[in-house]
Amino acid sequence: MIYRLHPLYPVFPDPEQADANGLLAVGGDLAPQRLLAAYRAGIFPWYDAEQPLLWWSPDPRCVILPEHFRIPHTVRKELRDHSFEVTFDCAFVSVMRACAQTPRTGQGGTWILDDMIAAYTQLYQMGYAHSVEVWELDKEALSPVLTGKRLVGGLYGVALGQAFFGESMFHLRANASKLALVRLMDWLHDRHCTLLDCQMETPHIMRYGATCIARKEFLTRLREAVGTDSVFL
Repeated sequence: MIYRLHPLYPVFPDPEQADANGLLAVGGDLAPQRLLAAYRAGIFPWYDAEQPLLWWSPDPRCVILPEHFRIPHTVRKELRDHSFEVTFDCAFVSVMRACAQTPRTGQGGTWILDDMIAAYTQLYQMGYAHSVEVWELDKEALSPVLTGKRLVGGLYGVALGQAFFGESMFHLRANASKLALVRLMDWLHDRHCTLLDCQMETPHIMRYGATCIARKEFLTRLREAVGTDSVFL
């Protein structure tokens, strides 16, 4: 059964009621209170321009447990001599727009629509959403003083308690998104994060020690992680 959400109250059904594909509910809005309620319950929005607002809680769930994170040997070698600069929370909207605009194999469009960008920007301003930016020197600039660096990779997501919900990543230069993920894991380690939610399995993320766990186990780990719901600073 797919539930229709109340337009005014940010309340979700039990995520265990999602259908076989993980679809749980339709409708509602992207107000900060609803988004935060969704993440606390292990639910996330995902839809395209031709669809209504859809809410998901897949089973199984792809996650990285920090103690299982690993950097493949070939990636470690690639990153050893990188010339990128990495920052945090310096260009959140630019990262989201780049994630939306970067072509992806097998995808003809994007789910990161303008209303999604506006909603997550609000979460960023509240201290809940975060971005990792990867920069390179703009070699085409007339003066580094004028344009300085070019954004060539990054990722963004939402933090609640000791959980981080990865939303999307992009790269315009080889290894840029890999470096963003590695730096994110260092950042989360320093903040005692116990759970990185990757939502759906991809061959790329599985190389870094991700695993797929049953929704029931995910929800248990999530409750433990968000028990102290603090903002990452």
